[in-house]
Amino acid sequence: MDEFCAPRRTRARVGEAHPVWDFLWTYYSLRPRQLRVWHPGFGVALGGAEAERYLGRAGYGRGRHGVTVTIEHLRARADTVKFIARLLRATASRQPRLNCFGMHEWAMVYRAPTVRHEQVPLRLGQAGTDAVVESMPLRCSHFDAYRFFTEPAAGRNAERLTRDGQVGSEQPACIHANMDLYKWAFKLGPLVSSELVMDCLELAARARSLDMRASPYDLRDYGFDAITVETPAGRAEYVRAQQSIAEQAAPLRAALAHQCDLLTAAAGE
Repeated sequence: MDEFCAPRRTRARVGEAHPVWDFLWTYYSLRPRQLRVWHPGFGVALGGAEAERYLGRAGYGRGRHGVTVTIEHLRARADTVKFIARLLRATASRQPRLNCFGMHEWAMVYRAPTVRHEQVPLRLGQAGTDAVVESMPLRCSHFDAYRFFTEPAAGRNAERLTRDGQVGSEQPACIHANMDLYKWAFKLGPLVSSELVMDCLELAARARSLDMRASPYDLRDYGFDAITVETPAGRAEYVRAQQSIAEQAAPLRAALAHQCDLLTAAAGE
């Protein structure tokens, strides 16, 4: 856990930003101090002096066998649990699509009137970046990436994505859908175990690295060599890495969905 939390705390103390890893703490809302609190998951009772500290945490109460996440907390989160289960199962039910080539980051700066990330330059410059976007179709399936597209890029996407259509559009090879397993895991906390949350965070970090290596940004100063998706060789490299991430994500998605089923049953829903 410290490999994720310690660098972030160090950077925060000195006001230093990181164009790759800060995303895991800014886009995703869980803070290092929250991540460091261990949760056993619903149905596990804690005993001893340390357990008393959990009584001051949201969702916990004293049960017959010790301190535990309360049934009241579970029932209050029942709608969230059911939505997450529905999204995860819908995503898993679809065939993986491996033909987007990570172009979502490029679409976010396509014909942009302002610089999106002043900290890092575009590898190919603005004109070169625009030319790459215009050279191939945009096939993004993930609304939370699509919503950051520039307006000209949004119009070039294979379909207009919406929040209401999210459950119907997610697919299991999407790098951001797989990164978001971390989001769904921590949103289920403290109902699911910290071990599952950490497994999803570790996957999200690997996915983030791939995401930014395939981006239009020059990140060599931060130790990230580019995957040149503007070339056939680069696209092939991206697809191989994307497939690997998707294979790692599948059991985590299944585990989260299974936990949602257990929670729904326990809530009497």
